[in-house]
Formats: sequence, C-alpha cells, structure tokens
Amino acid sequence: MSLSSAAAPITSAFGARTTALEAVKGISLKGRNAIVTGGASGLGLETSRALASAGATLTLAVRNQAQGQAAADALRAEHPGAQVHVGLLDLSDLASVGMFAQQWLSSGKALDMLINNAAIMACPLTRSVQGWEAQFATNHMGHYALTTALMPALLQAAAHMGDARVVCLSSSGHKISGVEFDDIHFERREYHKWKAYGQAKSANALMALGLHLRYGAQGITANAVHPGGIMTGLQKFLPMEEMRALGWLKADDTPLDIFKTPEQGASTSVWAATAPQIKGHGGLYLEDCRQGVPTIPGDRVSGFAPHIADAAAAEQLWVVSQQMLAA
Repeated sequence: MSLSSAAAPITSAFGARTTALEAVKGISLKGRNAIVTGGASGLGLETSRALASAGATLTLAVRNQAQGQAAADALRAEHPGAQVHVGLLDLSDLASVGMFAQQWLSSGKALDMLINNAAIMACPLTRSVQGWEAQFATNHMGHYALTTALMPALLQAAAHMGDARVVCLSSSGHKISGVEFDDIHFERREYHKWKAYGQAKSANALMALGLHLRYGAQGITANAVHPGGIMTGLQKFLPMEEMRALGWLKADDTPLDIFKTPEQGASTSVWAATAPQIKGHGGLYLEDCRQGVPTIPGDRVSGFAPHIADAAAAEQLWVVSQQMLAA
C-alpha cells in the first residue's frame, strides 16, 4: 500500500478539531519507547504530552537542553510516574544526529515510535556545514540520517511487538514544490524561501513512502502527516506584514478560524503513531486523523499533490540522500 493505493481511505471517529489527548484516549503505551524531535515546544510538546499521558517512555530530542528539561519536568508533574527523558539533537548537524543515534543504539532499547516533528520554515538562505540549503538539511536530511541510523532499534521493536511507527511531518506546503533534483540546494537557481520549504515538505512525505517501500514488510509503519495550519514558533521568520499579505490573519491580526490550536494540530501525529487501524498501512499522507486523498486543483489546504505519491521519486530521493550522507 502507498499514498494512493488503498481500496478505501482510512478514516476515524476523530476530525480536524480533535486534540492529541483525545486521539490517544483509551490506548496504553506502557512499555513502548518513543522519540519526538522538537518535542519540547509547539506541536512537538503536545505530541509528547499525549504520548506521556498514555504511558510511553518518552525521549524529547531537542537542541535546547534547558527548554527540554523544563518541558520534561512539566510533563512529569502533569502525569506522575511518566518516564520522560531529554536528548540533545541538532538536526542541522550530522555529528549531533550521529551521537544521538549511537547513544540510543548503545542502550539496546527498541524504538516503537519515532516522530520526526522538528522543522524550520521560510527562513533566509542559510547553509549547513555541508553546504546544504538549511530547510532541506534540517527538515529532511537530519531526519533521514536519524531514521536510517535508528533503523536497527525500529526493526527490533517491530520484531518484538509486530509494529513500529515512523511519523514524518509534512505540510500542505508540499504543493508549492516537489524535490528539484537538478538543484536541490539552490546553487544555480535563485533562492525562494517558500519553494525551499515546499521542497523539504515534499521530501518528508517521499521519505515516508520510501520507508514503507523498504521496510513495510518488516513491520515498520511509516506515514506522512499534515498537521494543519497552526501558529507556533515555526512562524518565527515571518513578519506580521507577510502573514497579513498571505491572508492568514483577521482584521484584528488574530489567526483565521481555519487555524488549529497546537493541541489540535498534534492529533494526527498521535493518531498515526498509535491508532490500531493504521498498523501495516504505510506510505500514506494523513490529515485530520484520516487518510488524505488526492487534492482538487486549486485547493491549497487539503489533499495531496501527485508528486508525493510517486514511488520513483521516493526511490530517487532515497538514493540521493544516501549519496549526500556518504559524500
């Protein structure tokens, strides 16, 4: 099964306004290990809160140690007995990614749920140490390096429990641009911050499809998630004037009603990571706690564009990503 091959789209009793805590209600995650990248703020924190509430042993993978510890303390206070840990992870730094993964593998722990949540959006042109464009480097390459490095722990969980989940946060922004393989890092074309973001979000979805094609038969359920529009720290590079021009704000500069709260935005990630009916159904694009369907031309909000359902593109991205890591 892939993005577009299900006989009938998978649905649930939940919807766009479901909260993450509601999505996990009644599910026990005791004895299951989860990692949430960017798990100390925004969508990541709400995802972490829901997983901790269900009893998961949780690791917040964060760049800011102090922020991570404060979030972990708060979650333990909310849910006495919750097992919440903090690990340093800078997705833009491959050395940091390697260190985090090696520490996990050295522990011998299985990994039941990997939520690739952290992201940057629409930033000025910035390059990683490797010279990669920052949005592609952070949003895709960091998560690709992390996920492939942690695959032994994911396969261990799949063998033991019959199921391990990888959730890759994408966005309706994937419709802006597919992966431009001829010039991924804007070395020859003019940099456009939104095209760079769209490309990275397309890569997130294609990575989920690639994971499904490679590891679905071994018990890895990997899916892409569109959380919906949410005002979080992700907008830090956008001035108020630009958000007004984009039509995101009402006359009083509050977000349009279509925007979700962080608690609502995290629900599809939590559903993808825990829902029994998702087991074994990978390579999908999920939104509003259901399987997304091909978009209607002109619809910028819901559904997915054909280019993220392309198995050949997923394979090309996988090969290119491997080559980039090996360079």
